[in-house]
Amino acid sequence: MSVEQPKPLIGVAGSTLKIVEHRTAHHTSGEKYIDAVARGSDAIPMIIPVLGDAFDFKDLASRLDGLMLTGGRANVEPHHYGGPPFPEDEVRDPARDATVLPLIRACIDAGVPVFGVCRGIQEMNVALGGTLHYRVHLVPGMMDHRMPPEGDIEHKFGLRHDIAIAERALLAELCGACECKVNSAHGQGIEKLAPGCTAEALAPDGLVEAMRVAGAKSFAIGVQWHAEWRFDEHKLNTVLFAAFGDAAREHAARRKVRRLSAA
Repeated sequence: MSVEQPKPLIGVAGSTLKIVEHRTAHHTSGEKYIDAVARGSDAIPMIIPVLGDAFDFKDLASRLDGLMLTGGRANVEPHHYGGPPFPEDEVRDPARDATVLPLIRACIDAGVPVFGVCRGIQEMNVALGGTLHYRVHLVPGMMDHRMPPEGDIEHKFGLRHDIAIAERALLAELCGACECKVNSAHGQGIEKLAPGCTAEALAPDGLVEAMRVAGAKSFAIGVQWHAEWRFDEHKLNTVLFAAFGDAAREHAARRKVRRLSAA
C-alpha cells in the first residue's frame, strides 16, 4: 500500500509591521502569498519571523523544502549593495534585510528551491552580489514601473506592460511563450545582475523582469512582477508556482532519503 507523502514545507519571508497602538512590531506576510503557496504550489506555507542573527541560517535552511520571498513596503537598504544612502523619510525594514539576505545564501547553498517576487527578486540579486536602481523611473530612458496611484486594487495590480522572455530561458520552457504581459508595482529594480545569475526576461525598457541563479542545485528564480496576484488566472504565474512546488517536493524527498540513510 502506498503512503501519501506529506506536503512540502515552504518558508514565507515575513516583514516587520509596526502598529503604534500596540507599541510593538508584528511579523507578517500578505494573504495572497500564503494562498499562492498553499494552492499554487500545493505546499504548507509557514511565515518566517524576521529575527536576524537570532537564526542559525544553515540550520533554518536545512528544515525548509522551499523559500518564498514576498514583496514588501520597505526597500532593501543600500548599504547592502554599495548604493547611495536613502532619504531620511524612506521606509526601512532592517530586520527583514538581516534575516532574508543571509537566508537566501544558505538556501541556495543547500539546494533549497527559492522563488522571489517583486522585493524578492531584488533581495536575491543583492544577496548574491548584485546592485539595484533606487528609483527606476528617475533613470534616463527607463519607464515608470511604480504602482498607479489612482484606481482600485484591481487596477493597481492590473497587467501593465509586456515582457520579452529569453528563448532558452527556463520561463520559456515552462510557459512555451516568449512574450506575455505582467503587472508592475515597484520603485527599485535590478541595476547590475549578481555574478552567476542570468536574465530570464526583460521589460520594454531593458529592466530585468526575471532572473535565474544559473548554478543553483534547484529552482532559484526571481520575478519583478507580483506573480502571486491572481496567479491562477495568468498562465506564466500558474506554472511558476506549480514548478516551485514540484521543486519543493523533490527537495523534501531528498531530505527524507538523507534522514533515513543517517538513521
